[in-house]
Amino acid sequence: MISPQKPNKENDENQPLEDLHEWEDDVLRRYPEPTEDPDRSKFTDTNKKEEEFRDYQADTRDTVREFYRLNHRYQTVDFVRQKRDEYLSLKRQRMSLWDGLEFLNTLVDDSDPDTDLSQIQHLLQTSEAIRADGHPRWFVLAGLVHDLGKVLCLWNEPQWAVVGDTFPVGCRFSDKIVFAEFFADNPDSEVAEYQTELGIYEKGCGLDRVLMSWGHDEYIYHVTKDYLPLEALYMLRFHSFYPAHREGEYDYLMNDQDREYFRWVNAFNPYDLYTKSSEPPNVAELRPYYDDLIAEFFPSEINF
Repeated sequence: MISPQKPNKENDENQPLEDLHEWEDDVLRRYPEPTEDPDRSKFTDTNKKEEEFRDYQADTRDTVREFYRLNHRYQTVDFVRQKRDEYLSLKRQRMSLWDGLEFLNTLVDDSDPDTDLSQIQHLLQTSEAIRADGHPRWFVLAGLVHDLGKVLCLWNEPQWAVVGDTFPVGCRFSDKIVFAEFFADNPDSEVAEYQTELGIYEKGCGLDRVLMSWGHDEYIYHVTKDYLPLEALYMLRFHSFYPAHREGEYDYLMNDQDREYFRWVNAFNPYDLYTKSSEPPNVAELRPYYDDLIAEFFPSEINF
């Protein structure tokens, strides 16, 4: 097995966040757990006022703000194509899915004393909540592996190229993307072809033909696409695409299949956001169930 590369904390441009959970905590602050009011949407709040969004930005931690500045500056069409060429041949490593989870578990941040749970325990919290609600086994497995693409950090990818809200590149950036003003420093903002709503795409072309900003979502989709049902693959590929599934943007790029399967992204999102707690799952007790579940869908080893 290839040894993980320890992130260089002295390089602030690669590691602006104290740890990856800082981005996740910020997403939760932006989209708090919904009330039980049956008249209020559990997803897009159409009554959200513009000044409320500005208040959110004013209260954002400096590290998160810097993370988005870098993400929006460097996620360009050329960068996305470069990373797809670099990683999507899946020649980085070959290992079992559980070995992949244990590899991810080596991603430890000593600067975060409040995070006691391992990466595997965080993923098991999500998958166990899905399992407790009686969802299909492939849904449970999607919960277990949805963040496995964060192994990119262990290959020394910068945080802004691993996590963060995802969005299409090659067309006009939506102003509903958090901190959209930072796109002013993105070189693609100077490319005339990218400044229209559709940019390099055709209306209704489908998200499979759209270049998304590079990160763990796109990577884990390609790692698992030969093994999981399409419903699960939509969850993995688009769970960080908040401008679409929370803000209702980019519908004009979607086709009918995207609109149909985004209901599974919406079904998955509350488990992704609202199942984290300080109570650790017992990995040893749960391991036999998940070994059996993984073997149902995956061969003994897969390419990463």
